Amino acid sequence: LFYICPQFWAWKHNRVYKLKENVRQVACILPFEKELLEMHNISATYVGHPIAEEIKFELDREGFARFYGINPEKKWIGFLPGSRDNEVKRMLPAFLEAAKLLDENRFEIMISKASTVFHSLFMHICESSGLPRLHIVDGYRYEMMKYADYLVSTSGTATLEAAFIGTPLTICYKAAPISYLIGRKLVRIKRIGLPNIVLDKDLLPELIQKDCNPRNIVKTVLETLDNPDKINLIKKELSQLKALLGDRKTSIEMLNLVKKMLETYA
Repeated sequence: LFYICPQFWAWKHNRVYKLKENVRQVACILPFEKELLEMHNISATYVGHPIAEEIKFELDREGFARFYGINPEKKWIGFLPGSRDNEVKRMLPAFLEAAKLLDENRFEIMISKASTVFHSLFMHICESSGLPRLHIVDGYRYEMMKYADYLVSTSGTATLEAAFIGTPLTICYKAAPISYLIGRKLVRIKRIGLPNIVLDKDLLPELIQKDCNPRNIVKTVLETLDNPDKINLIKKELSQLKALLGDRKTSIEMLNLVKKMLETYA
């Protein structure tokens, strides 16, 4: 039993053949993976995505605002620069420069700091920006995702979590030029954002490499926030994503799958 299918559909397609040789059953956490595996004659079960059980909220909006000293009357913009030091080095400076371009009379700026990121590195980048109106969210990141009016996130699991919660966002990706060129040769899909991949549509804006710059980031934020019809459309589509990923409990599905396999192969 292999839990969480390797993303062979995105890159390193040959991994699917190793799965076929060595695995009796694959437990998938993305709904489209089951069909792709079965096309290769690999037995697969969609067990739901674990974020459906992991996402919990401890504070309401008022409590969150009070805890971080955020003005509840303004619009809240949340930035998620990543969970690894290298990601933060690449993404956080651009995010902070984008924040400077947003009207401080209209917006409150929140930056999520992952526990896996070196604290002094994160703080040094934030302090070097000279941005005074900055709320660093160290903990309660799901609350930040929920109560923000808009999010800007580095590509990764955080984008799927934010989309599952239902908050509109821009998805950003930036790598070293040589790494990106090599990656483009290997990657088999045209989208980088997990929400867009799951929904199979270009719903959320994606800014990649040179397009991932402060002005473009701000442009996507304002184009959405200043268009109520667009916000409603995005939220409607994201509710469909939540239904896709949250229609079953992964823990229960996995338990049932293990029991079934023990009965079959014991």
